[in-house]
Amino acid sequence: MTGYSFSTPVWEGGQWVTPAVAGVTAAARIVNGPEDQPRNAPSQWDRIDWRAQEEQVRRLRQRIFTAAQEQDWPKVRNLQKLMLRSRANTLVSVRQVTQRNTGRRTAGIDGEVALTSGARARMAVRVHQSITSWRPRPVRRVYIPKASNRAKLRPLGIPTEPANCPVAQGS
Repeated sequence: MTGYSFSTPVWEGGQWVTPAVAGVTAAARIVNGPEDQPRNAPSQWDRIDWRAQEEQVRRLRQRIFTAAQEQDWPKVRNLQKLMLRSRANTLVSVRQVTQRNTGRRTAGIDGEVALTSGARARMAVRVHQSITSWRPRPVRRVYIPKASNRAKLRPLGIPTEPANCPVAQGS
């Protein structure tokens, strides 16, 4: 192995030059999606082919299931990582939370509600870009009364903000 990569500067014309390919590969590593669409521009939410997006997510879930049945754990992990980077998965997830769920008008722990197409598109872009830096928050377990029988309790997980967490401090 020579240690050369696409981002390694090369000596050209009497000076060190970073190859043009370095910018392309760095941008391609950030997220998965169409190359002709800017990463920070919201797509037309109402023009998305939802059937195709859901089919892509369904196929990937099926591949994960099949690999797990075959007990090919490295393949399962790689497919799960692919699922996390998938643009289709992000779009379907945001649609589920902001359009289909009955609690779509209730703000989450971030205090945001996305009721318009533009707000949903912006949320999808933001969620997809923050996938690599996201860390789950600690959860506090609280027991609340059940709706059917107030004498019985059911568990509820409440995300908390730890004082020493760098994510909570906006880094």
